[in-house]
Amino acid sequence: MTHKSLPCLTPAIILVEPQLGENIGTAARAMANFGLNDLRIVNPRDGWPNEQAQKASANAIHVVDKAQIFDNLEDAIADLQYICATTARPRDMVKEILSPESVATIMHEKVAQKQTTGILFGREKSGLTNTDISYADSIVIAPVDPNCASLNLAQCVLLMGYEWRRQLNLPTLGRKTQFDGPAKEGTFIKENRPATKKELTGLVNHLKKELETTGFLRTVEKTPQMMRNIRNMIIRMQPTDQDVRTLRGIIASLVKGADKTGL
Repeated sequence: MTHKSLPCLTPAIILVEPQLGENIGTAARAMANFGLNDLRIVNPRDGWPNEQAQKASANAIHVVDKAQIFDNLEDAIADLQYICATTARPRDMVKEILSPESVATIMHEKVAQKQTTGILFGREKSGLTNTDISYADSIVIAPVDPNCASLNLAQCVLLMGYEWRRQLNLPTLGRKTQFDGPAKEGTFIKENRPATKKELTGLVNHLKKELETTGFLRTVEKTPQMMRNIRNMIIRMQPTDQDVRTLRGIIASLVKGADKTGL
């Protein structure tokens, strides 16, 4: 049942004796979320191919279809040069213990040196055995709550995949769509632009005029300070050009309404 493995420059995800096809499929989906596509499965309990794995993989069917199947762990990792093993607890062996972030950093360094890497994930019920872990260069343990330290298979793959991709320092977030384009950190502005200082000044002057009319600015000596406070408040909002138009429309509507009611 052994298939020959192929070198890769992203970490191979190695599932050791997974039990349920659904868990394999959701793990594959987690891989695809973060650009990982080298799935290796060691002795799956329910055989291979697995219809449930395909169904659960959603848009990651390509990961499942290209999965490599092995009879034993030694064959699955034969071409890899650096391996970490996921576990929820330290083991009674001399082995470096790392966080997901630290492992991702090391793996990026290895990949930059053209070395092949992989991450071991254990059985749903019992995880990796000490023998499995003995093949690894390091142990990776997530900073979970000790009272609920066990992650399911897909969660664990998702966590490691996230750390791997996060350290690529990509400039965009999420899905790039035809209408919205790629997302980036910061305030989302779809079709509008940040307001110009001229537009902000116009808003402040409009507001000042109406506040003087209503008697809000009663004390001439305090008016400059009050308007500075208002101007600073508006600038902190970082309004768009549309925001300015909307606010000026609101002011005009309130004034018009007050005129009609005589207030």
